[in-house]
Amino acid sequence: MRLGLNLVFLVPGHTGGMETYARELIRGLHAVAPKIEITAFVSREGAAAQGEPWLELCTPVTVPVKSTSRVGWVRGEQLHLPGLAKRAGAELVHSLATTGPARGAFRRVVTVHDLIYKVHPEAHFGLLSIGMAVLVPLSVKRATRVIAVSQSTRNDLVEHLHVDGGRIDVVPNGVGTPPDVEPLPEADLRAKLGAGERPIVLCTSAKRAHKNLLRLLDALVSIPAERRPLTVLTGYPTRHEDELRERAAMLGITDDVRILGWVPEAELEGLYAAATCLVFPSLYEGFGFPVLEAMARGLPVASSNRSSLPEVAGDAALLFEPEDVNAIAAAIERLLADAGERERLTALGRVQAARFTWRACAEATVASYERALAGAA
Repeated sequence: MRLGLNLVFLVPGHTGGMETYARELIRGLHAVAPKIEITAFVSREGAAAQGEPWLELCTPVTVPVKSTSRVGWVRGEQLHLPGLAKRAGAELVHSLATTGPARGAFRRVVTVHDLIYKVHPEAHFGLLSIGMAVLVPLSVKRATRVIAVSQSTRNDLVEHLHVDGGRIDVVPNGVGTPPDVEPLPEADLRAKLGAGERPIVLCTSAKRAHKNLLRLLDALVSIPAERRPLTVLTGYPTRHEDELRERAAMLGITDDVRILGWVPEAELEGLYAAATCLVFPSLYEGFGFPVLEAMARGLPVASSNRSSLPEVAGDAALLFEPEDVNAIAAAIERLLADAGERERLTALGRVQAARFTWRACAEATVASYERALAGAA
């Protein structure tokens, strides 16, 4: 099989969960189907990262665009990629980031991570929501097969885009092993955060409206000051971050919150080790990497009960209604106070996270490729 991977979206170090998906899927494909010839179509930013071990498992082809610009990303996918894929002899092109080329003399598979542009359009900024409203339905319509990363996303595709369920393959993501780094020692971490001896609650989340972080701040206010944890928010910044800081100041809890951007791996692993629990109040997730990543590290999780999160968390998290501020606060307080519950969820969480492997993801993805090449509907 001559496979083309559409990685035009990839800006190494800035693409979040979709970069994790690309990296781990390529490794998995190499492990389970080493005879597949993989050509990776990358933007100029992606080409600059060709020393990455996982990209070295592919033959790279540079698409002459910069994908830090959404316009460049779209131009690369729709105008340049079809011709480059033809010249590379690709029989099938797999687009890994929800949109893909609408034309080309090859079979097409597209992975849809979520339909957030449709369900929560306020989560996107500027013209992005309008662009997604055009590109996602077009990509899905022209694809031979569609991969959904969860049953929840599959249901959204059927409900909102009227995709024939027979063309959709549900292929959950995997969870990798934690990075081989020495965590920042807890004493150093606490000094850096000004945490003192307070319990730490971690929330790993992009700063976007649908992540429901404003309600998380509201929930903290209802926890008495003497029991209130230091809540640390990590994840890439957006313009929504200013609103979060303003809300924290208005509520008088600036000293109870640390709003961070991306943090180095050693510091993030230190946070996982030092935190009492992870709270994830999102209103919508196509999959929910943060929940499983915390579970894999033995950190108890309190999670929203919306979209894919119950499916991913199973019975290994304390679920709450994310639009109920009191429910968020009660879940946090329970995990802070109940050591037995934390131990129970830690044990269940490790088992749950172990069910999601990149090898299984790669095997199911290859099966989707085979259906696409066979013309299965």
